[in-house]
Amino acid sequence: MSTDEQATDVASLYREVDRAEWAALAPGVPNPLTETEVVQLRGIGDRLDLAEVREVYLPLSRLLSTYAENTKRLGGQVSSFLREPDATTPFVVGVAGSVAVGKSTIARLLRELMSRWPGTPRVELVTTDGFLYPNDELERRGIMHRKGFPESYDRRALVRFLTDVKSGAAEARAPFYSHMRYDIMPDAHVTVRRPDVVIVEGLNVLSPPPTPNDVAVSDLFDFSIYVDADADDIAQWYVHRFLALRQGAFSNPSSFFKVFADLSDAEAVDTAMGYWNDINLPNLRENVEPTKHRATLVLNKAADHTVESVLLRKL
Repeated sequence: MSTDEQATDVASLYREVDRAEWAALAPGVPNPLTETEVVQLRGIGDRLDLAEVREVYLPLSRLLSTYAENTKRLGGQVSSFLREPDATTPFVVGVAGSVAVGKSTIARLLRELMSRWPGTPRVELVTTDGFLYPNDELERRGIMHRKGFPESYDRRALVRFLTDVKSGAAEARAPFYSHMRYDIMPDAHVTVRRPDVVIVEGLNVLSPPPTPNDVAVSDLFDFSIYVDADADDIAQWYVHRFLALRQGAFSNPSSFFKVFADLSDAEAVDTAMGYWNDINLPNLRENVEPTKHRATLVLNKAADHTVESVLLRKL
């Protein structure tokens, strides 16, 4: 089978909805967020305003809540069929995509929107950064330069965490990652106590298992989202974010990246493009982008960060 034929087969798994059609799927539903809340939720360089929330993410949050409510109902029916107590577990949503594509902002936004729907009032967000190996371990393995690649994560720990979530454990604990320190904080954790929804955001959450006998992280998802954009556009967003961080977080004396705070604009652009071309672009091409069509839904972004179309997998 040719590459074009494979692409056609994959495309046939999805229904494509353009932005105007998608926006019309939540008519008359009020936007529960204020402009101030939207500003607080968006990441550096992301274009997110009330119109984008209303036309793209409000319908998406309604769709996710519909999935969650019906999954819960099905779980109750299965328990009744088996004559067991109802042991419905959290609905788990995965959000994947490149560095700088805006997936963290989307995950935070969906957490806020889904928590406003009556059927899913308790929503937690966990990022896979917490499951990176500590820097000391990355150095020991000789892969510090590949931080963010699949082998830099403790995949088994992430699978154990999600297994606890999906098995209905009273609480599940995830490690905490400090972006300021660029490392795992050994005495800090994120604790999840049986919420209605858990959103898991990360680069490689849709990756297949390393061997056929392993469980994939995505096997434990009820719904998954891939945030897609042209690689050249993402590169520009990455550079813009690097420049903004140089004026902000990088200038903090406690920041791991404080060495970049005094770079000139030209030096900062060269440095950012070096990281993009040497690390982030290869990771995108080799590991992240190939997982796109494992997602339930794909958000296609334009050069200005707005979503221009949505692909939804056919049931």
